[in-house]
Amino acid sequence: MSACAGDDAATGDAGAATTATGAFPVTVSGDAGELTIDERPEAIVSMSASATEMLFAIGAGDQVEAVDTTSDFPAEAPTTDLSAFTPNAEAIAAHAPDLVVLSDDLNGIVDALDALEVPTLLLGAPDTLEESYAQVQTLGAATGHPDEAADVVADVQDRIAAAVESVPAEVQGMRVYHELDPSFYSATSETFIGSVYSAFGLENVADGAADASGGYPQLSAEYVVGQAPGLVVLADTVCCGQTAAALAERPAFDTVPAVREGRVFEADDDIASRWGPRVADFAESLAAVLRG
Repeated sequence: MSACAGDDAATGDAGAATTATGAFPVTVSGDAGELTIDERPEAIVSMSASATEMLFAIGAGDQVEAVDTTSDFPAEAPTTDLSAFTPNAEAIAAHAPDLVVLSDDLNGIVDALDALEVPTLLLGAPDTLEESYAQVQTLGAATGHPDEAADVVADVQDRIAAAVESVPAEVQGMRVYHELDPSFYSATSETFIGSVYSAFGLENVADGAADASGGYPQLSAEYVVGQAPGLVVLADTVCCGQTAAALAERPAFDTVPAVREGRVFEADDDIASRWGPRVADFAESLAAVLRG
């Protein structure tokens, strides 16, 4: 059962009547099914950088006992040596969590934690903005912060709507190339970040890839140049040191409209890859580039 199936997924039917006041017990739905939480969790372990950002944004930060190595925002997040890529159930259980939040079921970690009787909520990467909002609401219900979660969702929605409204009409239909790394891996409209571009009315060049590869195809330099994108978003500035200047030096890229006209967005890798509330920051920065 998906945690991102819609409004019902935020709380589960069983919890819908109680979560408005943050009462417990509450039942929430995640990608691994329903989870009933008897009392407000006070020792949360987050194994998802996006979930960590959501938890702190909704006011549950003081309930977070430990987070994985990738959870570097906000600064006060209690980062540990727990690895989200090679999760270890015993290492997680050592923090005595009353709730573990995960974005991936790697190494059979969900079953392993279940065997240790550790309550686990699996919230995988969403495909749309709406699905990410549902995750915020799910975490709000699970932690006793439903009202704060609703406020966070409303704020992000308002900010993105304002960002979209701020760009000129001629932006509609502009082609965008989103770069994940210098080997031309990209993201289609069927991904979370792709849904942001769709909200702006942009045409994603990755959608035309012969092999969509689950939404993250590898394109080629020739393909990208041939698509003549009017906007390029570099989501590999931190990992790979890419810049607008470096992009312009690639063979034939000086002919790309985005490069010629100065619409290359040097994005923060983390903000561009996570589905927490900072997506509003991304949308606002994107709008500023589109406004010129």
